[in-house]
Amino acid sequence: MNRLDRFILKSFIGPFAAILVVVTFILMMQFLWLYIDELVGKGLRFSVILEFLGWGGITTLPLSLPLASLLASMMTMGTLGENNELLAIKAAGVSLTRVLAPLIVASFFISVGTYFVNNNLVPLAYNEIYTLRDDIGRTKSEIKIPSGTFYDGIDGYVLRVEDQDDESKMMHGIMVYTHSAGKGNVSLTVSDSARMSLSADKSYLSFEMFNGVSYEETNTRRYRDTTLQLQRSKFSHQQLFIPLSNYAFQKSEGNRFSDEVNSMTNAQLLAQKDSLDAAQNRLLAAQYATFMRDPSLSHQYQLDTARHIVKNLNAENLLIFESLQAEMDAVKKASHKAGDMLSVLTTFSRDSFRDVYILRRTDVGILKKWATALACFIFFFIGAPIGAYIRKGGLGSSAIISVLFFGAYWVIDISGTKLAKDGAVSAVEGVFISSYVLMPVGMFLTWKAINDSPIINTEPIKRFFKKLWDNISGKMAKTRIVFMGTPEFAVPSLQALLDAGYKVAGVVTVADKPFGRGMKVGESAVKKFAVERGLPILQPESLKGEDFLKAYKAWKPDLAVVVAFRMLPQEVWEVPRLGTFNLHAALLPQYRGAAPINWAIINGEGITGVTMFKIDSGMDTGHIMMRENCRITPEDTAGTLHDKLMALGAQLVLQTVDGLLDGQIEMRLQKSYIQGAEVLKPAPKITKELCDVDWSMKAVRVCNLIRGLSPYPAAFTTLEAEGKPARSLKIFFARVRPFGLPDGGRPAPGTVFSDGKTVLSIACADGWADLVEVQLSGKSRMGIEEFLRGFHQPEQYKAVRLS
Repeated sequence: MNRLDRFILKSFIGPFAAILVVVTFILMMQFLWLYIDELVGKGLRFSVILEFLGWGGITTLPLSLPLASLLASMMTMGTLGENNELLAIKAAGVSLTRVLAPLIVASFFISVGTYFVNNNLVPLAYNEIYTLRDDIGRTKSEIKIPSGTFYDGIDGYVLRVEDQDDESKMMHGIMVYTHSAGKGNVSLTVSDSARMSLSADKSYLSFEMFNGVSYEETNTRRYRDTTLQLQRSKFSHQQLFIPLSNYAFQKSEGNRFSDEVNSMTNAQLLAQKDSLDAAQNRLLAAQYATFMRDPSLSHQYQLDTARHIVKNLNAENLLIFESLQAEMDAVKKASHKAGDMLSVLTTFSRDSFRDVYILRRTDVGILKKWATALACFIFFFIGAPIGAYIRKGGLGSSAIISVLFFGAYWVIDISGTKLAKDGAVSAVEGVFISSYVLMPVGMFLTWKAINDSPIINTEPIKRFFKKLWDNISGKMAKTRIVFMGTPEFAVPSLQALLDAGYKVAGVVTVADKPFGRGMKVGESAVKKFAVERGLPILQPESLKGEDFLKAYKAWKPDLAVVVAFRMLPQEVWEVPRLGTFNLHAALLPQYRGAAPINWAIINGEGITGVTMFKIDSGMDTGHIMMRENCRITPEDTAGTLHDKLMALGAQLVLQTVDGLLDGQIEMRLQKSYIQGAEVLKPAPKITKELCDVDWSMKAVRVCNLIRGLSPYPAAFTTLEAEGKPARSLKIFFARVRPFGLPDGGRPAPGTVFSDGKTVLSIACADGWADLVEVQLSGKSRMGIEEFLRGFHQPEQYKAVRLS
């Protein structure tokens, strides 16, 4: 061994040992977290917990050693590369193969050591862990008597302590019930105060009681004498001893679990495998003999190659029957015999299942020790090339990539092992499948590192994406898009087109109009956004006006995108070369009209969505280009669903434009989406009459109506009471609640119920509508609790419909 070998080995052994300790400690903490519930509250000595953790840490070595081998080899080569030491070694004429040689030898010895650890030390650890867990499980939890409750944690006794003084350890108001087996509660001791102490060996519990009374009864009745004898004794000071069992941890012999697969060495597993194979062969021979004697087989000995055929079957006349009835009888008889044989074979399978399952686990246990050792060796050929390539020895990108490889190994190994134990694959395939996957990867990475060639030649990929980007950029620059929209719902769609790089030639939106009490002129949300982005804007009073059409055509649009605008005349939608396309906030052909979001919730739909279609002369009847679903939750209102569809619609607009320019859009007639006798539901404008709640409807229908009109224009009702002015109440959210009246009756629709604090309900046809958010005329919107603090005696009112 020359100086270079010693230098490389020294660079490797240190990180390997450090990583092994750290990884084992982390896995040991995970082991502790897994079994923490079994340890706490048992009064275990620290030495017992430390022993438990020590053996638990050893059981993690089959996972820690491969990971340490991977990370140590990566860090060694990465550090050499990061410090330019690897470059200097290569410049001196030393190849990477020569650099790796001492590390390969070290990894080989680590793999051999891993096998012996798995075969000798880990089984011992599992045996000790199983024994400790069983002993700890039999140890009862510490006695902690709570105040004010009956405590039955001690066998044969029930105790109650009224109060406890933490400083003096004095208990007050003590009651001790003694339960005799088969006789029930035969003794009761009551005292004003007491001190409790536990013996050093936890064999008994002592109560030093002051100023109390003891009651004892025979609790025995005879045929002629049914009286009970009661003895009452007062005391000023008394000692009460309660015997305890299994409150002190007692460690048992450590060989009770030596027959578990995880607790056996390969020599023991091989011996067990031979015994199981012999037992399985005997069972199969017995099952074969039983099978051959079964009367369901007419010519069973023809299946036995050791015997001569008893009767030759005439194949020519085998399936020829005298009549249809004879054929039916033969088929029925054969079916019954086949069922009988299937039942016999099922019974055989159940009889042999236990031995077969243990045999599979034994095979897996034998091979697993070899597979883990092999994994340590393979991981070296993955970690070392990664470190040499990335040239970073710390916890950076090289460590992340290495851990990803280990994660893949871990998932594959667990899956393969489970499949092997279940019998889905052979033990060799299941145990070594991770090696089958990682070995080619290690060989490939090592070969690439030795030859100083890149792992992946990225130049062709870069050229492909550059060409694709150039093509897309060219189309974006050449395609002129006109966007038409008005409200906030349309803004994300316009923003998505601009952010994607498309050229928006202009924006068409409504003319500025006065609104509000002050009649101030307001701009649409789309106009405000277009002004911020410096886009040309048209705001026509009439879409058929000559000035507008002339200005619109001057933009020379290739396509137009319409989101939440008004119905376009043919003179407008036929101008763009590629067509005019509209985003509709429903899954067409359902809910054609002006208010699809509201009506989807009002009708109690569970699914809605957005649709891109090509505009024609009808109302939302054009060919569909793309659709996207959106789930409606029970808590959704028109407002929340509006926001969901607004974001979803922006994505769909961008996908549609991309697909249209790439020639990947297939237009379909709307009737092709209609399934069977599906009835199309319209989405007309929301009227004031609709907003006025009809309380004679079912509660679900009422609550859906409220959700579908929230927050705008909002459902409302009128509250009327004798001698009081009528009040208009907007309702933004309500939940259904069944009546549940004691007499089973139903209040009249519109009846108001309230507890004056948190509940305000209005009766519907079949249940209550519990109001959640409301707004009284002239007031602000508020929750029901806040509303009831200022609205007194609500039950005097009745909700009526004026429309």
